[in-house]
Amino acid sequence: MSIVQGMVRLARFRIDGFQGFGNSAQAVLNSLAPLLAFPLVGGVFGVLGGQALPATVDFLATVVALLAPLVITHWLAARWQRLAEWPRFAAASNWCQWTLPLLAIGLVIVVMVLQLFGLPLQALVMVGLIGLVGYGLALHYFLARHGLRLSVGRAVLLVLVTDVSTGAMVVIPRLLTGGSL
Repeated sequence: MSIVQGMVRLARFRIDGFQGFGNSAQAVLNSLAPLLAFPLVGGVFGVLGGQALPATVDFLATVVALLAPLVITHWLAARWQRLAEWPRFAAASNWCQWTLPLLAIGLVIVVMVLQLFGLPLQALVMVGLIGLVGYGLALHYFLARHGLRLSVGRAVLLVLVTDVSTGAMVVIPRLLTGGSL
């Protein structure tokens, strides 16, 4: 099974999708490469465009947002004696991050079509955002529960600790320095 097939299966909450991912440190690094490449290129363009400070801050915030979940979940996996499963879980989680922007693009198209039928834009956007966030949390829970073979409670705890901690690490420094979110 290829990585794309694994992503599609996991995005549809199919446990066999984990077979599309390696269970090694190299698999984790390979999954991080494209996630870091796009913000790096954006940062370089920002610096070249005369926006060095904002571009650097944005790039560093992205690095924190990508690496913090790996560190937190690795620590929890070690604590819960799930280190053998962690590389496959981490690789799958990283690759599955691509499903959210793709889903968001689909939602934008649906919202545009529904707006043509006279439905209010703000309501459509709110429902779409709530749905997207809900799906992202559900996918994160599914990956944790089945990728690390966790109980329901531990999977929920992992999602809460990881998402809240990562969010705080990205948002709080920006707020303290007067930057925008």
